[in-house]
Amino acid sequence: IPPQNPADLIEVMVKKAARTYEFLTVASVYVVMVKVTYIESNGVERVTALRLGQTLMDGAIDNEVEGVMAECGGLCACSTCHVYVEDAWLQACGEPSELEEGMLDFAADLRANSRLSCQIQITEAMDGMVVRVPERQY
Repeated sequence: IPPQNPADLIEVMVKKAARTYEFLTVASVYVVMVKVTYIESNGVERVTALRLGQTLMDGAIDNEVEGVMAECGGLCACSTCHVYVEDAWLQACGEPSELEEGMLDFAADLRANSRLSCQIQITEAMDGMVVRVPERQY
């Protein structure tokens, strides 16, 4: 069971030499993962575990989601990481910035729930989120 506060410190005794001991302080590290399901245009579902703060685009690339190309590498300079966020999860993603809205103008098959996955950072509120990948990015 992880401690209530992941930053709790533990003490580790390390034997330095015969009869000589030194105490070191080590921070406990716990990584929170969030479940996100990508549905590819061919219907294949990829259930993934993403880290808090990671982008939805990085999660797609790391998990080899078909159809998320991410040609600009997440700089919001193209629209090849375009996805459709299921309506139930739109609020958790927040509002798109003006820059993202401008880049979405170049996305193929734009819908009301279209987002650029490079602009969505994973939060705990997104646990269970479902996104769909469009048939094409151009």
